[in-house]
Amino acid sequence: MSRIGKLPIAIPAGVKVSVSNDTVTVEGKGGKLTQTFETRFVAVSVADGALTVARHTDEKDARARHGLYRALFANMVKGVQEPYTKILQLVGLGYRSKVQGKVLELEIGFHDAVKYPLPEGITATVADQTVITLTSANKQLVGQVAAEIRALRKPEPYQGRGIRYKDEVIRRKEGKLAGGAGAAAKEG
Repeated sequence: MSRIGKLPIAIPAGVKVSVSNDTVTVEGKGGKLTQTFETRFVAVSVADGALTVARHTDEKDARARHGLYRALFANMVKGVQEPYTKILQLVGLGYRSKVQGKVLELEIGFHDAVKYPLPEGITATVADQTVITLTSANKQLVGQVAAEIRALRKPEPYQGRGIRYKDEVIRRKEGKLAGGAGAAAKEG
């Protein structure tokens, strides 16, 4: 039995969970999330203030999905209570950002500012022009959007410029050394 899959998910006060056919819907103060599941592998039920996931057989595919769906549903319940957050930092001379409606505008060293449209269900706030905070009830969406924004200008290893996650450690490389072995080879 999956150690993760067999754990029941406690449903806190203020969160409403409903299961219909192959869909689980979770509603709370943070929003409404839905997730489909494969009924041929697992069965989902709500009883006694808890959501439980049980698998039908002991085959490999059923075992894999047992823990997966339980984790997805637990993330949904947690997300509608308190939204997930990712913080990005802009590091570089002249790098700045601002939010205009549902568009994140980034000045990250290109000729023109990069305009990133924010998907439905995610909010962005900018503090100090160099710190972007992304929040949403959907854990997967927050991570995906943060990764897409970071990919616009990944941190480079020589001077560390770019967009990075808060507390991300960038392994720095040493630049070319003046007068080293290369200078000796030219003279000879």
